[in-house]
Amino acid sequence: MKIHLAWLVFPALLFGCASDDYYDPLKDYEEMDAVTILDAPSPSGVAPENQALVDRGEYLIELLGCGTCHTDGALIGEPDLSKSLAGSGIGIAYTNPLRNRYPGVVFAPNITPDRDTGIGRWTDNEIADAVRTGLGRHGPQRILVMPWQGYAKISDEDVWAIVGYLRSVDPIEHQVPNDVPAGTRTSEPFVHFGIYRTRSL
Repeated sequence: MKIHLAWLVFPALLFGCASDDYYDPLKDYEEMDAVTILDAPSPSGVAPENQALVDRGEYLIELLGCGTCHTDGALIGEPDLSKSLAGSGIGIAYTNPLRNRYPGVVFAPNITPDRDTGIGRWTDNEIADAVRTGLGRHGPQRILVMPWQGYAKISDEDVWAIVGYLRSVDPIEHQVPNDVPAGTRTSEPFVHFGIYRTRSL
């Protein structure tokens, strides 16, 4: 079952430029529906004593909708389940592309235990910190667009269940594009989450 977002999600196809004299902010966009709920990939090789923990982690990964951002194609309603949780080649704008032609864009990373393109070299504490605080493995900068504020008070039991589950899925080698700073044009597609309300009368 998939549930569609009530938000407007626009993937940008940045091939060709608008006139320098006039910029139509919707010219390069089309409305899409993201897939918000995906079945999490099944864990493998779980020791019997860890099964309950890993099952809890799988449930939480599905409940929190992690696959929406971290599965290729899910942001535009076309998830590639062969790359489930292996990161997205479709980015997410973290500045407003309707105001700035070239927004900053981030690409949700591979969170399978692949050692070269995923979290296989991360420690358990680094994974837990990324979930709870939005802090990446290197440096103090928070992971842009990661909804860590909603997970900040997650219980120890639940965060370690998530870590245990992510350790148990099969590693998938999949390198996502590098993030793009605001003001720099990207050749990769991206989406922008916009929530609108009526003007005051």
